[in-house]
Amino acid sequence: MRKAAFHTLGCKVNSWETEAMEQLLEADGYEIVPFAEKADVYVINTCSVTNVADRKSRQMLHRAKKMNPDAVVVAAGCYVQSAEGALKQDDAVDLIVGNDRKTELARLLNEYLEERGAGKREKKEDVLDMNEVHEFEDLHISRTEEHTRAFIKVQDGCNQFCSYCIIPYTRGRIRSRRPGDVVREVTRLAASGYKEFVLTGIHLASYGKDFKDAMEGAGDSNMNLLDLIVMLDRVPGVERIRLGSLEPRVVTREFAQTIATLRTICPHFHLSLQSGCDATLERMNRHYTAKEYLYSCDELREAFDHPAITTDVIVGFPGETEEEFEESRRFLEKVNFYEMHVFRYSRRKGTRADRMDHQIPEAEKEKRSDILIRMGDEMSKEFRRWYLGKETEVLLEEPVEIDGVKYMMGHTREYVKGAVPYRDGMKNVTVRGTFTRMLNDEVLLLE
Repeated sequence: MRKAAFHTLGCKVNSWETEAMEQLLEADGYEIVPFAEKADVYVINTCSVTNVADRKSRQMLHRAKKMNPDAVVVAAGCYVQSAEGALKQDDAVDLIVGNDRKTELARLLNEYLEERGAGKREKKEDVLDMNEVHEFEDLHISRTEEHTRAFIKVQDGCNQFCSYCIIPYTRGRIRSRRPGDVVREVTRLAASGYKEFVLTGIHLASYGKDFKDAMEGAGDSNMNLLDLIVMLDRVPGVERIRLGSLEPRVVTREFAQTIATLRTICPHFHLSLQSGCDATLERMNRHYTAKEYLYSCDELREAFDHPAITTDVIVGFPGETEEEFEESRRFLEKVNFYEMHVFRYSRRKGTRADRMDHQIPEAEKEKRSDILIRMGDEMSKEFRRWYLGKETEVLLEEPVEIDGVKYMMGHTREYVKGAVPYRDGMKNVTVRGTFTRMLNDEVLLLE
């Protein structure tokens, strides 16, 4: 039995795709082993969102070849799409598998190994022009490494073309997974005991938009993200549905009011912002204003009692003046997020932003980042403290030790960490109680 090891870089979509590829190779007779172990095949599911991600992808490919020079090293995913020419010249890489070809991994490996067994050691590749891809790749999972929470990829590709982002070029245009396929996968996983499902995609808010052209007259042609959520809410065994990153414009009054009536929806929403300054948003090509973003947040807070709203923010985007940064900071303070993920702008070759004038010095980016991180930490603490004395439920996930005491920890529907004294057999159990005190800055005690 050949052994295969995987390593994933990048987003949750990549993680889902890695699990799907692992299960494809298992079905083909491979034993899946940890990446640190010696294997016959190493598959690196790469990322290309930044220049740093490119470098990490190259490093992992070379590390795999050093671990076993006789192994087949497979480069898969986004870095393949952005650096196909360089990978063709890289002696550490034997097989190059692009996006939307991952479902062919077992076949491609078998063909390569047969050719190598016949004395041919030529590099093999299967890379598509992502501009020509129009169908969702036929990948599936039947289980997940998570014990309580399953990530479900429902969408791929992006049509937004933000000025700093390479993803539309590495992932292609928007493609949605057929709703029946999504329901079947969730039904299988729910029957296996998974209680919480996170819907993910490259641009989740665009789910279903491609159906109108590709499925004219078919039953799915008018499906959108809201319709899919309503369908999944009816699946037996599903206790929670959590949404991945959302484009703020998808959160209309109808959207917020409808999902608030569903039994499974988690009031935890990641609305990607990037900047609270309209001039910066325009240079980023983000397609909304700060006012429109705030409208979406207000609609969620009108529909839910105390929703957790989180966001991404980029500091030091080309041309961001002190005045623009301060405008963005004040807006973030006004929205008052549960969590903010703050990133210093990183130049990405092949994007418009990389060619823009007035690039910001790294020291200034770091200063602005520190300001927002400190502000975000205070917002998070305030959000969690609101729950003291409140009754809630926690889906328990894993044992932890805090100040020498063992607990079972999990998350509320708002993704606040809660813990109870440890007992055997509590994993994947939902418990109700009242948060009585903070065990540390992030975890509340449920009693």
